[in-house]
Amino acid sequence: MTSGKDPAGHLGQVDVAVVGAGFNGLYQLYRLRQEGFSVAVFEAGAGPGGVWYWNCYPGARVDSHVPNYEFSMEQIWRDWYWTERFPSQPELQRYFHHVVDVLALAPDIYYETRVENARFDETANRWSVETSSGVTAEARHLLVCTGFAAKPYVPDLPGLERFEGICHHTARWPQSGQSFDGLKVGVIGTGASGVQVVQEAAKTAAELTVFQRTPVMALAMQQATMSVEEQDEAKLGYAEMFRVRNEPPGSFADLIRLNVSAMSVDEAERNRVYEQAWARGGFHFWAATFNDILTNEQANRTSYDFWRDKTRARLQDPAVAELLAPTDPPYPFGTKRPSLEQDYYDVFNQPNVALVDVKADPISEVTPVGVRTADRSFELDMIVLATGFDANTGGLSQLGVEGRNGMSFAEYWADRVQLNLGVAAAGFPNLLFLYGPQSPTAFCNGPTCAELQGEWVVDTLRHMRDEGYTRLESTPEADAAWSEHCDAIAAATLFGQADSWYMGANVPGKPRQLLNYPLVDGYLAKLAETAAAGYPGFELS
Repeated sequence: MTSGKDPAGHLGQVDVAVVGAGFNGLYQLYRLRQEGFSVAVFEAGAGPGGVWYWNCYPGARVDSHVPNYEFSMEQIWRDWYWTERFPSQPELQRYFHHVVDVLALAPDIYYETRVENARFDETANRWSVETSSGVTAEARHLLVCTGFAAKPYVPDLPGLERFEGICHHTARWPQSGQSFDGLKVGVIGTGASGVQVVQEAAKTAAELTVFQRTPVMALAMQQATMSVEEQDEAKLGYAEMFRVRNEPPGSFADLIRLNVSAMSVDEAERNRVYEQAWARGGFHFWAATFNDILTNEQANRTSYDFWRDKTRARLQDPAVAELLAPTDPPYPFGTKRPSLEQDYYDVFNQPNVALVDVKADPISEVTPVGVRTADRSFELDMIVLATGFDANTGGLSQLGVEGRNGMSFAEYWADRVQLNLGVAAAGFPNLLFLYGPQSPTAFCNGPTCAELQGEWVVDTLRHMRDEGYTRLESTPEADAAWSEHCDAIAAATLFGQADSWYMGANVPGKPRQLLNYPLVDGYLAKLAETAAAGYPGFELS
């Protein structure tokens, strides 16, 4: 299937079925077609972009700066211009449509088509795929490109269904929009989406109440507008920039840690490095200072203290300052993904904005007219659930995918998550994950990972075809070994000390383990080593 769409909805046999039309799904479609594979992409949204289709709440924007956060293919960036260093969701949506148009991907993408069932046929070594729109296919390979943020998490809030006002989760915001103007707004949650919504709601809401469980360590975004002229000049060096970005350690062309301990320099030098990274904005303060920030508690404390003092200097009320930037860290700095902010802390100086510490004063119920905590009641017109995602595995577990013996992802991962290299699972032949659990994912810039991890998948499928293999499956031993390796990484770093979605700890009852692999360069090396050695840990037949 390379041109047009079967109006009957029966695609017959295709080489590859792809679930999701975000960065990974689009890249696989582009590259696999180049290699002569027939491909069908199934996307639940009405347009491309994956998370950038669904997350359309006010203020939504990416936390990785461009041109890092885009594909490296010249035919895409040559005639594309951004307006901001950190683009907004509407601009990212336009970018994805640009990608689809330039690469002529539309004929093979099925929008508003959610994969409802996919079963592996042992005899044919193919996946039978059924979708919500009635489109079906028999695919040799199934590539799951749903990303780590496909299932919103809604905490158990008694009475939520009785609320008579407006209520939206940030990940399911109405595509038609929703204004805060003149409303009494309550925002529950202070992660990335909470930070962005609070910044917007504070501008026009009559009253804004922010319900905080754990303080977010948000970093200065240092947003900037981008002119056509300066981008034209910068594009002279794009080819080299993307070459550097796509080589180990990968992910970002300009985020490289110093090969120096924070404790090996004096305080003046340490502060100089921190000030320089802070001024550059974005993730520089998180990912481009000293080499032991995430492994040494003493070094980590120096970065926290610097962040705390920068933040508290912007807050007028000492009590609010202690809640937003406590004297002592609530968790090691950087072990939860930092959010980026523009004026998040400043809005708490406004008379229309209030902060509620729900650890000290927990939410007891949602009433028809607002929220009641242990000590107070808040009348609200609108509740925003900025409560994040059942990240990494939630979106996968809700897919109707059945491997050998009818096993689902949820059943296979009931006790703990196990994937070989974060790309395959025993019992699910000819199925590969991209940007999934136990791969770099949240530590790797999205489009970069789509290309780097994506090329390994393309090479693997091409190898199978060229060598006459019709089946590839991970072994239980390889799955377990990689999971244990991830555990060892967590133990050797400070990540295990935080109740983060990296660790699955934001969802009650979820097994607590490191679900994102933080060593991008080591991961890419392991992928290359596995392919060069003939895919040990996989059964090819």
